[in-house]
Amino acid sequence: MCGFAGFLDITGTTPERARVVAAMAATLIHRGPDDDGAWVDEQAGLALGFRRLAILDLSPQGHQPMDSHDGRWVISFNGEIYNHAALKARLDPAIAWRGHSDTEVLLEAVSAWGVEAAVAAFDGMFAFALWDRRDRVLYLARDRFGEKPLYWARCGGSLLFGSELKALAAHPAWDGTLDRDTMGLYLRLGWIPAPHTIYAQARKLEPGTVMTVRGGEASLAPYWSAVATARAVEGRFTGTADQAADRLEELLRASVGLRMQADVPVGLFLSGGIDSSITAALMRQLSGAPVHSFTIGFDQDGLDESRHARAVADHLGTLHTEVRITDAEALEQVPRLAWMYDEPFADQAALPTALLAQVTRRQVTVALSGDGADELFGGYGIYRSIPRDWRGLAATPRPLRRLGALGARWLAAPAEGLAALAAPLSKRRSHPGYRLGRAAERLGADSLAKLLGLHYSRWRGMPDLVPSAGAKPCLFDAPTPAVTDPALATMLLDVLGYLPDDLCVKTDRATMAASLEARLPFLDPAVAELAWSLPTGLKIDGGTGKAVLRRVLYRHVPRALVDRPKMGFEVPLRRWLGGRLKDWADDLLAEDRLRRQGWLNASLVARCWSEQRSGAKNWQSEIWQVLMLQAWLEQGRRA
Repeated sequence: MCGFAGFLDITGTTPERARVVAAMAATLIHRGPDDDGAWVDEQAGLALGFRRLAILDLSPQGHQPMDSHDGRWVISFNGEIYNHAALKARLDPAIAWRGHSDTEVLLEAVSAWGVEAAVAAFDGMFAFALWDRRDRVLYLARDRFGEKPLYWARCGGSLLFGSELKALAAHPAWDGTLDRDTMGLYLRLGWIPAPHTIYAQARKLEPGTVMTVRGGEASLAPYWSAVATARAVEGRFTGTADQAADRLEELLRASVGLRMQADVPVGLFLSGGIDSSITAALMRQLSGAPVHSFTIGFDQDGLDESRHARAVADHLGTLHTEVRITDAEALEQVPRLAWMYDEPFADQAALPTALLAQVTRRQVTVALSGDGADELFGGYGIYRSIPRDWRGLAATPRPLRRLGALGARWLAAPAEGLAALAAPLSKRRSHPGYRLGRAAERLGADSLAKLLGLHYSRWRGMPDLVPSAGAKPCLFDAPTPAVTDPALATMLLDVLGYLPDDLCVKTDRATMAASLEARLPFLDPAVAELAWSLPTGLKIDGGTGKAVLRRVLYRHVPRALVDRPKMGFEVPLRRWLGGRLKDWADDLLAEDRLRRQGWLNASLVARCWSEQRSGAKNWQSEIWQVLMLQAWLEQGRRA
């Protein structure tokens, strides 16, 4: 696990290329504290920089940037190719290997099979910049599920790229102009979906994609598609529930085994829930040494999973570390989030994930996590409710829906006065036109994708939060995945959006800020294909999600230890906003300050914060989105 950065001068010329690329890579020292490197092709105007977190092959033979044996290819690579041993066995046995790193195998696979064929063969989490010295072609690529980040930007005649935006911002040609439209999209979702970033000139490379830069011209081509793969396997599994569990356990055991490969200590995040408990059980079976597990706890009922994790750890016999986090310790990290995430990011689990990563890194360098299981195996209630709601909407004639939406919007205006009068008398969220605006949005949703987008949207039914912002298209404005089962379509939308742009961002930045590598066994391509081949009844049994995962888990852990309502990885945000964070929020959300900045609807934000502060209404999620934007504007922005 590492970080890389670089640039290709196309029409501009970067002075002192070696110094600049080293400075870009130096911003990523948290991603790679063990080694650094730089490589420059002066004639081509290409520079690669690297920071290394040594996981496989701790010797100098794992140093990057690395060149292929024939000297044609040079790479800076972040991530892990888990099936590198199998790929190595397919390559020429006459190759005189320098070491045993997966980077060396990656390069020789490209040299032997070409970029497209090699990338399609990789099972891993990765992002890389690969330079073809012979043909002067740059390749940027990212893994299938978006576990590892890759940003790029055209600035001042140069193409900049790297693992984090802060690395791009260290180049002298960097253009830090903010994108107002994307700011509006962020405040709609709480995260910024690919390919957008908060900056007008910067982009995220989308998962499963290779960018090819030849002669100054860039082209993007997917090498893998979750939707196409799901369509190809949907309905293929016709066995029993026990047979599905057998196959899933087999695949998960193989996936966990591959992700335990390391020349450094490996542990896992253990919440005591289904996903992490399965991971712990399989690691315990596969490990020849004790397995280290880690959890943190908060002192608030309903948010603390530590006792559940401890019960599972005791049953499985892991070496368990549990740390109780005080409010003061947690809140010390809040200002650091802006630096950590590089652009506004409002997932409330970012803070506890960062704290857990810091605790875990004290003992291990790699930690396995259960991310992805919910999106593949139906763990969220929306995989039942969104298809149900869409069926109801779709059964209503479109003209009636349009008429209803029009009527709701028409009534919203006179409702402003009534809602304003009623607001002091009610704790319901009754801002002018709020409910009518939400109803109009729902009636206007003409696809399952748009209905899911409304589920994720905040500030609904309200005046525009970012004045003059245009509508930025995203996944929820695109066609719904063309699969037969609407529950599968909903899960696929999350695999395409929420998983890479929220969950993987949260996990990658939080862990890498602590120089910890997180590995996600559920995002093995074979596990995903099995999930998509299963009928929904094996994933969602009545009101219970992840049914087939539960069936596997009960083979290892008693039901009584894990059967409980699903808990999110949350923090006592409402308590903090009413206590220790109140002064900080007062400062960032002051109405005159918001007006001077000119980004937000100052009176709307001030009103919601006043109601939150007084306890009249609960706007904690919406307020947190604005606070993370404000904190980033004040502390984390690179311009």
